Amino acid sequence: VQLQASGGGLVQAGGSLRLACAASGGTFPMYRMGWFRQVPEKAREFVAHITWNTGSTYYTDSVKGRFTISRDSAWNTVYLQMKDLKPEDTAVYYCAADRIYFGPTMKGDFWGQGTLVTVSS
Repeated sequence: VQLQASGGGLVQAGGSLRLACAASGGTFPMYRMGWFRQVPEKAREFVAHITWNTGSTYYTDSVKGRFTISRDSAWNTVYLQMKDLKPEDTAVYYCAADRIYFGPTMKGDFWGQGTLVTVSS
């Protein structure tokens, strides 16, 4: 399975960005797809996921009300709409996919290459 992430960039605080992650090359749908993020010298942090068949979503507390995850089943693509961005949202964002249920967050059976989001103050 290949995950191709796109949409990162530089934005001012309070601005918006939309990330996309296109999945290909495997058996679909995955059970879940979602996003993690990582800053240097810190562990990768779970951000949000969507359960493919039901569309139910789950977010880490720090992004609730600002980020929205969605999917396009026809294109095996998941999106992360980010608004009201803050400097602390600056990170490399990775998309991930799980084949089966792991728990409240995600395990990450498959990973994309990462896309950098930089929020300036």
